Amino acid sequence: MLARSRWFVFALATPLAAAAPVAFAAFAAFALGSCTSSGDTADAAYLGVQGEASAPMGVCGAVEQEQQIEGWTHVAVCSYVEYFTNPPSSGNHYPIWAAYKTYTTPVPDGFFVHNLEHGAIVLTYNCPNGCAADVTAAQAMIDALPADPDCAAQSSPVRRRTLMTPDPSLDVPFAASAWGWTLRARCFDPVAFESFALRHADRGREDICADGDDVSYGLQPGCGDPP
Repeated sequence: MLARSRWFVFALATPLAAAAPVAFAAFAAFALGSCTSSGDTADAAYLGVQGEASAPMGVCGAVEQEQQIEGWTHVAVCSYVEYFTNPPSSGNHYPIWAAYKTYTTPVPDGFFVHNLEHGAIVLTYNCPNGCAADVTAAQAMIDALPADPDCAAQSSPVRRRTLMTPDPSLDVPFAASAWGWTLRARCFDPVAFESFALRHADRGREDICADGDDVSYGLQPGCGDPP
């Protein structure tokens, strides 16, 4: 299989752009006490097994598959993490997570895998020749998703735990991931992607609705790239 690389409860005094990755990761791991720490030991019963891929569905041949949980240890921000599903669906990740929004520049995997752990749905796409109509359709689907009742219960400003980002490492045009699940397709099918989002949202290890950091700027060059 192909390997791939809280709204904080307080304001960070040092911008992400100015923080050294290792130091910032250590600080964030301390600050986010409700998140899993790097000392956690994976529960073998929780890890599960990889499921059979579904038959291709809908107009875009979307294939859904349950994936084995690869882990959940915190690692240094911008370090390289190898994931064994494409798109990533679990695994070690950075101690901070990405803000829930639509990005126009790629979000390094280590950020959004943390979102997945919180029960998010992440849409990724890779269209070297452009796919503006599909991206617009995907945004319309995201905007139409129902509000997340858990986020309302937590008094979070996040309406739904969903983000979308381009991903140049993706080997299909469009995909979605949830904690332990992937959906891969040759184009954007609103029926298939909405069904995936409704069935797999809020199924992470941690039920946290707080927003993350906007990682569309201020990252060091090559953040998350292989060594």
